[in-house]
Amino acid sequence: MYSFESKVRYSETDKNGRLTLEAMVDYFQDISTFHSEALGLGIEYLEKHKLVWVLSAWQIVVERMPQLCDDIATGTFPYDFKGCFGYRNFWMKDCEGRYLAKANSVWTLLDTEHMRPSKPTQDMLEGYQLEERLDMVYAPRKIEISADGKRLEEIVVKRHHIDTNQHVNNGQYIKIAMEYLPAGFAVKQMRAEYKKQAILHDSMTVMAYEQEDRRIITLCDEQEAPYAVMEFSGV
Repeated sequence: MYSFESKVRYSETDKNGRLTLEAMVDYFQDISTFHSEALGLGIEYLEKHKLVWVLSAWQIVVERMPQLCDDIATGTFPYDFKGCFGYRNFWMKDCEGRYLAKANSVWTLLDTEHMRPSKPTQDMLEGYQLEERLDMVYAPRKIEISADGKRLEEIVVKRHHIDTNQHVNNGQYIKIAMEYLPAGFAVKQMRAEYKKQAILHDSMTVMAYEQEDRRIITLCDEQEAPYAVMEFSGV
């Protein structure tokens, strides 16, 4: 397990002084990078071996959002490899060790030279120590949409959306989607399914779906094929 301690910053809070879901996603993304870098399996290693880990799915279950200046701890560990897929848990706890959130993620390892799935290297299998997965209710990776959607607007991918892999960062999709949730919507669970990569200057159409206590936001290409599908479940 890899973990680090921090304090909730003002720049990470909403109008009520609570950590935002977007900031929590950033914590989880950052710690997975810290973990890989600490093992010598980070960006430089992946570039050398012409590989990249692409996030396929998120599931984040929120127990409670911490407040400004609260002391928090964030942790992560992988719990399984299956073919080209890697499975990783995340957690965030308060200063007394109580869970603030638990998360599951599914990653796909790609050969960047041929853009096809690849199995983990021996270095990865030896370096990433597998642990027993977190005790949580695991949702399916795929998000089903049964309602009719409403087309909202189009967004053009800007430079600030792009990460070192030269496509829209996984967290950026979530940040964009959350702008279209109803005011005051308290997220209990967020799921995201990533279908394909959007790059600089691509146009993304925002579609919204309402299903009981869920809100689904998709970001699609010009043919309404989704780049990403995000589901937000309320308290």
